[in-house]
Parts: sequence; C-alpha cells; structure tokens
Amino acid sequence: MNAKLHELPLAERIRLVEDLWDSIASDQKALPLTPEQQAELDRRLDAYANDGDPGRLAEDVIADIRTRL
Repeated sequence: MNAKLHELPLAERIRLVEDLWDSIASDQKALPLTPEQQAELDRRLDAYANDGDPGRLAEDVIADIRTRL
C-alpha cells in the first residue's frame, strides 16, 4: 500500500474511497456490459417481473439481522 495513503486518518481514506467510487459510478457508460452480462441482467429482470414478490423492507431485514446477532 502507498505509505502516504496509510498516513491519512481512516475517515479521510474512507472519504477518498467514496469519492473514487462515485467517480466510477458516474462513468458507468464508459464500461459497456458484455453480452453475457446484459443477458444475465435481462434474465434477472424477467424473473423479478414474473415473480411478483416485492421483497421486504430494508428496515425489516435489518431488524431481523440485529435480533440474530
């Protein structure tokens, strides 16, 4: 690891990672999907549409996880 990065406080390193990830997310079209990835996304979207199950609220899932810890 770059020694200068390791010298930064943890909060600053986390902020840098978040900024880097945001910059990657904003350039999503720069990396087009492969045909296989597109086919998989289409398959998953079709399965979701056919399933009809909207899933669970995040708050409910988190509450369940917390009760198991």
